[in-house]
Amino acid sequence: MKQNKRRAIALFSGGLDSMIAIKLMVDQGIEVIALHIKIGFSGTKDVSKIMEERAKLAGAEFKIVDVRDEYIQNILFDPVYGYGKNFNPCIDCHGYMFKIAKKMMDDLGASFLVTGEVIGQRPMSQRHDAMKQVSKLANDKEDKLILRPMSAKLMEETTPELEGWVDREKLLDISGRSRERQLAMAKAYGWEDYESPGGGCLLTESHYSDRIKEFIAFDTFEVEDIELLKFGRHFRLPDGAKLAVGRNKEDNEGLQSIQSDKYVRIKLPIAGPFSLLSANASQADKILAAKLAITYARSSAKESYDVEVGEESVTVSPFKEKKEAQAYFFNAK
Repeated sequence: MKQNKRRAIALFSGGLDSMIAIKLMVDQGIEVIALHIKIGFSGTKDVSKIMEERAKLAGAEFKIVDVRDEYIQNILFDPVYGYGKNFNPCIDCHGYMFKIAKKMMDDLGASFLVTGEVIGQRPMSQRHDAMKQVSKLANDKEDKLILRPMSAKLMEETTPELEGWVDREKLLDISGRSRERQLAMAKAYGWEDYESPGGGCLLTESHYSDRIKEFIAFDTFEVEDIELLKFGRHFRLPDGAKLAVGRNKEDNEGLQSIQSDKYVRIKLPIAGPFSLLSANASQADKILAAKLAITYARSSAKESYDVEVGEESVTVSPFKEKKEAQAYFFNAK
């Protein structure tokens, strides 16, 4: 095998499979850049620090590229290969990520791409035929620069193997959903922290997918809306306004972190949830939003409260029972 010092870009989720894929390359003398492509749907918490620590643990440099706006514009609503069970365009998403990484190869001095994908682990994107579709989307069908070390011995040889940049015999033949071999390897490496840091992709979850489907029937989906739909109770008011009301501390903090001209804040005079309302809400929707927000506070139906909706103050009383408020849930039948 040639001894040239090579560099690879590894698509990095922060999970165990991508860590092992990197380690397999590092052990062969390959310099690895762990590239996390941020599309925005990986969970409710910022796990970039955890991901950087795990990349370093596996022996790689860490880099993030934010493509949220481009992803919404070009992939999310018009996937070539459609969706999975929910709003997840997995094949198009993977192809898009590889396409981005491939474009970065020259600037980063990389010779090939690496991923922790395992054949048969995921029903939509990790089948043999799906991986071929991903290669097509990434413009890699001829170049064959995408190496999947976890399942390489079960697949056609790639350019890094054919050129001798990596030793195929030191790659793996893992397939299916069992994690037994990966867990054994993690133990051998001395790794203890390796579970998926982001909790998986929200686009594969029905509750988040339902929120997107409902949202786009009324409004244009933009980057700030990715975060809005992650937190709180969601209401659709009679004149079309969107209202999000926090349920707990995490929701309140998540909603408070959103900076957008599309929404105004609702401030309560007593202890209660943080809420956001569409900035273009009608007067009737503003009054209803204030009434809904105060209903979920420590309020009394016998009292009236001055609630700030953006720069306006409205006086309302809460609903007597929460079930009255629940009639305005975005998915209420």
